[in-house]
Amino acid sequence: MSNVIPESELIINADGSVYHLHLRPEQIADTIITVGDPGRVKEVTKHFDSIEHTVQYREFLTQTGMMGLKRLTVISTGIGTDNIDIVFNELDALANIDLNTRTVKEDLKSLEIIRLGTSGAVSEEVELDSLLLSECAIGIEGLMTYYDQHASIQETLLAEAFRNHVHVTMPAIAPYAAFADEGLLERFDSMGRRGVTLTAPGFYAPQGRHLRYESKATELMALIRSFRHLNYRVTNLEMETSGIYGLGKHLGHRCLSINAIVAQRVGNVFSKDAGRVVDRMIREALEIVVSS
Repeated sequence: MSNVIPESELIINADGSVYHLHLRPEQIADTIITVGDPGRVKEVTKHFDSIEHTVQYREFLTQTGMMGLKRLTVISTGIGTDNIDIVFNELDALANIDLNTRTVKEDLKSLEIIRLGTSGAVSEEVELDSLLLSECAIGIEGLMTYYDQHASIQETLLAEAFRNHVHVTMPAIAPYAAFADEGLLERFDSMGRRGVTLTAPGFYAPQGRHLRYESKATELMALIRSFRHLNYRVTNLEMETSGIYGLGKHLGHRCLSINAIVAQRVGNVFSKDAGRVVDRMIREALEIVVSS
């Protein structure tokens, strides 16, 4: 069969699980919560009534269980869009590829994927210890440049505006833009304000930080803060959302990134109780997930 996916492209373990996540199709729910830190998985699933599956391989810890009448999967992605590339492609394979025949299913499933992550604010309007919904994301980490993108006019104009804004100082940056699922945004709107998230390829120099190794991106923070396009301005920085929105959209999944703001870069301060705001985010998100 010409449409069979080769063994080297879709690697399946001896137990029938996908290569990195070590999950089989029956072990994931249609609603998936992603977190970066494997330790945060159990901070979410401690609210579950029961747990069916616990699978861990490397940084990818997955638990699937029930909360009320809702079946949910929580999975840790680790840090960065390189890991998002692995997690989202393998989750999609579990949902939409027959692993026995290595062929794409005729009836495709759209997963609901919600990121619960931490982030740093770059706008004085975003308060420390608040929650922020990523209405859209601008990626400067390059993941989606490897894919055949079908950006909307709105996404194209936003990415071009950011590129034009930074190109003199940072000519190597090739930004792209992707939007959240509007239905999910509306469902979770009560949790906090909406914002524009910038996704970086690292935590230090790519986010304008400087410790001991001299950075070439010394003007990056000023450029980020001064960017304007229509009503859009960058509100926060992190390392996964653009990949989630970009891959999620093109694979046909509905995605939303929710951010606990644990740093405020304008005042150079970090939360005194980051665990409290993360716990609040988890509890409020779960309440909305199970009630809808």
